[in-house]
Amino acid sequence: MAITELALNNGERLHSQAGAVLLAEMVRKSGLNTAISVALPPWRKPRAVHDPGKILLDVALAVALGGGCLADNGMLRAEPDVRPGGLRSHSLPCHRQTRRIRPESPRGDPGRTFPSTGRVWELAGANSPATDGQVIVDIGGVLTLAHSEKQDATATLKKTFGHHPLVAFVDHGQAGSGEPVASLLRPGNAGFNTAADHIETARLALAQLLKALRLGRQTLIRTDSGGSIHA
Repeated sequence: MAITELALNNGERLHSQAGAVLLAEMVRKSGLNTAISVALPPWRKPRAVHDPGKILLDVALAVALGGGCLADNGMLRAEPDVRPGGLRSHSLPCHRQTRRIRPESPRGDPGRTFPSTGRVWELAGANSPATDGQVIVDIGGVLTLAHSEKQDATATLKKTFGHHPLVAFVDHGQAGSGEPVASLLRPGNAGFNTAADHIETARLALAQLLKALRLGRQTLIRTDSGGSIHA
């Protein structure tokens, strides 16, 4: 997946993936790059050359640019101007690292130790969705089709094939669509109204919010009929 370069009449060049610079800058401003590197030493081999935090951020950036597999992080190496700091890891260490970092690992889930959404909202100031001290979180199931037997891909209730994650978004009102704060990965045959999954997704979403929003009645959680269960 090469990065397309367009030549203008005045000799300047445009990169179709230049938006990656904004993502990289957001990571730097929020301190996510440092926090991930600090959180992942338990998953790093004693003589490892590559920083596992840098590996995960490279993979995440490649996915945001349209990558579909670990090897697609090569697109970042193809255009160093788009990725500040360049790409120091290739697909082999990416594969090894992602195999070690799993939520079910005896070392726990590294994702739970990363900085919360609240950190970014604090930096956003008046542009934060929690400016008035309240937020709305919407939870719903999304069927994600997979055209091959990937991990946990199964026949769905809609007679398709793939996954059925539950996702939670913070409603940004009329000014925006929404901001993802939690996602519970589930096989395609997972139910729409499984109470335990709705509760777990709500718990994960609340964990990402500022502490003040987790107390009292500062957060409204909405869901469709799939969440209308007694439990």
